[in-house]
Amino acid sequence: MAVRFLFARTLCLALVLATAGLAPALAQNDPPAAPGNQKKLPEAPAKLPKVDRTKNLDFLFGALKAAPDEASAKHVEARIWAIWIQTPSDTAALLMARAKTAVDAKKIEVAIKLLDSVVKLRPDYIEAWNRRATLYYMQNDYGRSLADIREVLIREPRHFGALAGLGMIMQEVGDEKRALEAYRKALAVNPHLEKIPDQVKALTEKVEGRDI
Repeated sequence: MAVRFLFARTLCLALVLATAGLAPALAQNDPPAAPGNQKKLPEAPAKLPKVDRTKNLDFLFGALKAAPDEASAKHVEARIWAIWIQTPSDTAALLMARAKTAVDAKKIEVAIKLLDSVVKLRPDYIEAWNRRATLYYMQNDYGRSLADIREVLIREPRHFGALAGLGMIMQEVGDEKRALEAYRKALAVNPHLEKIPDQVKALTEKVEGRDI
């Protein structure tokens, strides 16, 4: 029964990935990380500046690419996150706050249900999709996490957090080629992401070989 359950779980994940156009060569010999691992997809910094909701994201993304140093880049990046996180309604804000409280209390299933409500209420609010993707990832539910990341990227293809998260999942399930593609897209949007350049360098050598 245990073998049949594991096979069904792997098949289900493969079907979800294929539907999203992201079917990886699953690493057969690498079991998922143990449940309860406090791993997370890239998230907004703890402290964010106050920003005008109408601030032009195109301008900020241009400034992010042109940032002369890391400090300047982090300042611009925080402003982008601040715009993404701004809630579209008081109800959404309340549900997001309750979801955070649930996560802090390690009540992940409760938080997911609250985020389900936000997604149904305001499907245009990408941060609800993004945070739910993170919670699914923490549960090693890569299929659902990928589905939510896809929703984020449909609405905001420049979401460097979601792109980096996509790379992390692809790397964990053994699809290093797609992991490299996702990381490169993330860096094309935000060249100042931490740790991602090292991942790109390592994966480039593995996927494409060393330069002669």
